[in-house]
Amino acid sequence: MYKTAINSFTLPRMTILTLYFRAMILTDTHTHLNSKQFAADRDDMMQRAIQAGVTRFFVPSIDKSRTESLYDIEARYPGQVFLMMGLHPVYVKDDYEEELAFVEAELARRRFVAVGEIGIDMYWDKSTLPLQQDAFRRQIRMAKQYGLPINIHGRDAFDPIFEILEEEKGDDLRGVFHCFSGNRQQAEQAISYGMKLGIGGVVTFKNGQIDQFLADISLSDIVLETDAPYLAPVPYRGKRNETAYIVHVAEKLAALHGTTVAEVARITTENSRDVYGI
Repeated sequence: MYKTAINSFTLPRMTILTLYFRAMILTDTHTHLNSKQFAADRDDMMQRAIQAGVTRFFVPSIDKSRTESLYDIEARYPGQVFLMMGLHPVYVKDDYEEELAFVEAELARRRFVAVGEIGIDMYWDKSTLPLQQDAFRRQIRMAKQYGLPINIHGRDAFDPIFEILEEEKGDDLRGVFHCFSGNRQQAEQAISYGMKLGIGGVVTFKNGQIDQFLADISLSDIVLETDAPYLAPVPYRGKRNETAYIVHVAEKLAALHGTTVAEVARITTENSRDVYGI
């Protein structure tokens, strides 16, 4: 769509691109803005994202040691940065009871948009699976208690995640399956539990495979994300990711669905509002 606009006007290319993206509202439903990888140029990175049309940034929690950095980025960008609270499964260790107590106390103390990122990760350490399952189940119940959605991290763990979602399914269960990279059957199963699929840079990878069936998944079941600074899309694969690159994810989805980037931005942003209530 914007290529036609470029051919129709004499304004410089970057000026037209900026005007085009400012006409859209893009939402990054999962970005680690507080990452140390952005320490040297965080404000510049944010400005690049805003110029690309991203005005809504959802930032997940990892563990309590990073909480102050979450509050700092929220204070720096009020009304644009929205926080989650949760314990990431990779950080479920012997002290996880203490970590969960902190999560519960913070949920009671102030407002968050979701409990996340939570879930199960069997890539890094399978030995903690029983602890991860307990932490995941208990944080889902915290989300239900506070009427919040969940944001799921799952790596090599679809079966144990679905087992718990099956136990907890109901009208009070909703959220986002972050960085979805499964097959079509797993996508449909995640959606059946009230989850939107968080689609990021993987959809642009030649070996990502999800591009083979996402055209058959309604855009109403998808939200955009970057997981910045990780998983940069093509043409930045292997480099530090940043939220501005979400445009490449939107372009890929637009091509798969035979629609415009603006329409992908509109639908996925509306989906994010439905999930997070903001």
